[in-house]
Amino acid sequence: MGRHREFDPERALEAALVVFWRKGYEGTSFEDLTQATGVARPGLYAAFGNKEALFLKVLDRYEATYVAFMREALGEPHARDVVRRILEGNAIVHTLDGESRGCLGINGAMACSDEGEPVRQELVRRRAASEAALRDRLERARREGDLPADADSTVLAAYVMTIGQGMAVQAKAGAPRQKLDAIAAHVLATWPTGLPAASSERAGTR
Repeated sequence: MGRHREFDPERALEAALVVFWRKGYEGTSFEDLTQATGVARPGLYAAFGNKEALFLKVLDRYEATYVAFMREALGEPHARDVVRRILEGNAIVHTLDGESRGCLGINGAMACSDEGEPVRQELVRRRAASEAALRDRLERARREGDLPADADSTVLAAYVMTIGQGMAVQAKAGAPRQKLDAIAAHVLATWPTGLPAASSERAGTR
């Protein structure tokens, strides 16, 4: 029995990521994946498992490589900077290299059959986890006086995530980077603030 041709799993994973990003989970066939990666179906199965398992590995790579700004933004000193970095990061990634890419997670979950429901649920879970982390960061900002005392951190986090998801849909429909940047700028211009910057910084050192 002949041996399967050896291949670089990292390069194959990146190639699969590009296909899933462009076509979504349901729209991507195993033939698409084999053509993009240059790896026959048995080799892909052996290295990554079935289509669902491969997509989940692609999601991990996407989050670590392309949307790490979501996690890094939480370390910004002020709430407005957190939101700025998230929305600006979305604008960059959704239109990467001038292409109308949108968001891999949103593209993957827009339409799923019953068979793809586990994938949709995983995407929902990951988005919920990101929103919860943002909510916790904004709640900390409220306690520190960086947001108004009556600010609703849950609603604000949902608002930012909804804007980001809308930007992804706009990008996939062909909206240019400039339009997404303008949306982000409007959100930032209307973002609620608490104490003046100097007072906020003093509050954070107590």
